[in-house]
This record gives sequence, C-alpha cells and structure tokens, in this order.
Amino acid sequence: MSGFTNNIQFVYVLAAACFVIGLHLMNSPATARRGNQVSTAGMVIAIVATLILMIHYGTVTATGWIVLITGALIGSGVGLYAARTIQMTAIPQLVSMFNSVGGGAAALVAIYGYYYAESHAGGVLGTTTVFTVLDVIIGSVTFSGSIIAAGKLQGLIGGQPIVFKGSRLLNLVLAVVAIGTAAYMLTTASLLALLIVVLASLGFGVMMVLPIGGADMPVVISLLNAFTGTAVAMAGFVIGNWALIIAGALVGASGGILTKLMADAMNRSLANIIVGGFGTGDTAVAIGGPIDAQVRSIAADDAAIQLAYASKVIIVPGYGLAAAQAQHGVAELGKLLEERGIEVSYAIHPVAGRMPGHMNVLLAEANVPYPELKEMDEINPEFARTDVALVIGANDVTNPAARRPGNEISGMPILDVDQAKSIIVIKRSMGHGYAGLENELYFDPKTSMYFADAKKAMTELTSAVKTLVA
Repeated sequence: MSGFTNNIQFVYVLAAACFVIGLHLMNSPATARRGNQVSTAGMVIAIVATLILMIHYGTVTATGWIVLITGALIGSGVGLYAARTIQMTAIPQLVSMFNSVGGGAAALVAIYGYYYAESHAGGVLGTTTVFTVLDVIIGSVTFSGSIIAAGKLQGLIGGQPIVFKGSRLLNLVLAVVAIGTAAYMLTTASLLALLIVVLASLGFGVMMVLPIGGADMPVVISLLNAFTGTAVAMAGFVIGNWALIIAGALVGASGGILTKLMADAMNRSLANIIVGGFGTGDTAVAIGGPIDAQVRSIAADDAAIQLAYASKVIIVPGYGLAAAQAQHGVAELGKLLEERGIEVSYAIHPVAGRMPGHMNVLLAEANVPYPELKEMDEINPEFARTDVALVIGANDVTNPAARRPGNEISGMPILDVDQAKSIIVIKRSMGHGYAGLENELYFDPKTSMYFADAKKAMTELTSAVKTLVA
C-alpha cells in the first residue's frame, strides 16, 4: 500500500470518527441535529477522499465519470425530495427503503468485486471471499426483506402474517442453498454459484418478512437496519475501506442492540418474531368485550372539563396520532394545559407506532419539550397519581390483557394507563390493534371513549378548553 493510499485511509478514519461522534450526539434530542450534521460532514469527507483516490490512480474512464456523476445527482435528488416531502406517517416506510438501498448497494459491491476477480484472475479465494459471500447473503436478504417490510407498512401487502403450507420448509431450503453454495464458493470460483447465492438470499429475505405481522414491524425495521450495517461492514472488508468497516460496524452493533431492546419491550424473543409474527393490522369491529361490559362515550365539552380542571395529565400517543397528523394539535393542547398550571407529560412506549422512536420523532417535530417525553419505565409509576390519562390512538401498548396469560400479548410490558383516576381514549372506532385483540381498557368503568379522528379531536378539545379558560 502506497503512502498516498495510507493517507487516504487515515482520512477515512477521520470520517469514521465523525460517524462515532455523530452517533453519540444522537443519544439526546437536544444534540441530535448536531449529531446528524457531524455525521453528514464525515460522509462528505469520505466521498471527497474516495474521489481524490480515484483521480490519483486514474481508475475511472471518462464514461465512468459520467455514469458516476449522473448517478450521484439522481440519487441525491431523489433522497432530498423524499426527505423534504415525505409525511411523518410514512417515515417507517422510508426507513425500510433506505435499509433496502443500503443492503442492495453493499451486495452489489461484493458481486462486482467477485465478478471482476473471477473474470480477470481466475477467481478469488481465502479471507476476502468469506467477506464477499457474507456481504452478498446479508445484503441480498436485507434488500428483498426491506422491500416487503415497506410494502406491509404502506398497505400494499397485508399487515397480517402471510403463511402458507410449506412456507417454513421453503425458508429452510433457501437458507441451506444460500449457505451451502456460499461454502462451495470458498473453494471454487463460479459465477453460477454466485447467482444461486443471490437468488436464494433474495428469496429468503422475502420469506423471512412475509410471516411477520404488523405488531412486530418496529422490531423488524430495527433488525433490517442492523443487517444493512453488517452488509456495509462486509463491503468495507471486500474493498479495503476503513470508513465502511467502522461505519457499518456502528450501524450493525447499534441496530442489533436496539432490536434486542425492542424485542424485550414486547416480551418476545427475536427467534419467535422471525419464525412467525402476530398481528393483523388495525381493524374496525363491532363493539364487543367482556359480558355485561359497557363502553361510555364522551363529548368534547365533557372531556375538556376533565382536562382543564386536572392537576396532572399524561398523554399517551399511538399510531392513530401519526395517521391523523395530529402531533401539532397535541402539542398545542399540552401547552394550553400547562398554561393553566397543569403538569403535562407524554408516555412513550418503545413499540408505539411503526418504528423505533416513531412517537419521539412526531412529538419533536411539533416542538414538544423533550423533558416531557417519558419512557415506559419512568412514566408507569406516575399513572397512579394522574388525574387524566389521554390515550390517542394507542391500542395494544395499553391493553391490560397483557398482564394475563393465554393471549397473544401476554407478558408484553404495557403502559399502566388503567391506574389513572380517569381515562379518555380517542379513537375513530372500536378497532382492534395489530395483535387482533379487544382492548380491555375500553371497558374499564374509568374509561370514556371519544370517537373521532385524532386531528379533529385535538381541534375540538383545544377549542373547548379555551372556552373554559375564557
């Protein structure tokens, strides 16, 4: 390795250091924006260093430069457009597509590297090939699996687990074919074998995500994100790029840790989630529930009275809030209550919404003060001394049935909303959550149902509270 190349690698280390610092700053919403800026600076440094390296060695033809620049401009344009125009409710789908692109790009690096070596040097063997086949397998699984996950989140594919006779056997066959053929490639260079590995891995990615239900989607997104990072790290080993190795390892490790935390929050093992998830998506159903149980509905004026004369209010956001784009209305209501001297906080369940941190992102967009966002373990002891718990579109994460054995969410840690003195639930209907269960909270004598779209409900409640204040 020449002195020039060594210097470039040190620049890559600088870029990787920016990634590490940026990730650290993202630990707190107060510094998250700066963390993104530092990470972006690191990426710019890595890209510029790579371009300088390519120019120095003249490895790219004039046609190659045209293709490279055109691709960069198109990709940057699409990314900028998506980031600026995407609705907050569609962020999980966007994250899944980013995972797909990252995994696919990493796999292509290994595929081209293997093709080039096989066609110019009669094949590549040894350590590099191990990283190559790992990159191809993980990247391909991530690519196809993320596309299916995005389709489920967007509603293009049903949110319910899709299982058919022999599906698990097919999963096993695809895994054996991919791994077995990859092992063969370690000793014998073969483009046909590479093609088989790619196709088997793509098929496994599809079959891995199809049986996973909507309730497990936050965990799946996190897992696929970890896969993307691992694939990128493998690509770094393939082409000898330190920045990719470090950045990929960071994403893989942090994604893996987050996946474990998310699975723990649902009291489900990762293996159980991958084998076959649960959940059919939010479904409108007739009012049912326990025998002799009654559902009490409430009007905006009555709900406003409860809120305006409370001492402590906890707001519990869920996907219904995101779907209605009601985060700004929630923030306005919360601010109005605080102006009356009411203590307001927001209970954030780890798997509320469709991706890790979904509720945090929504409320941060509405400028809700971060100290008011309380994680589950911190907020649960507060419900017992809360006058009103205002639940907005959250379902499974507030269902007391989780405390009883024998159902789909048994053992899943939930928000202890039912311990509040009074509960107001805002929902469009008596729909099931993703687990497909009736929420016992709705039949609690302390619970009042406010049937409305979350955005409309926030407008009505805010107006009613202002009238009381006046």
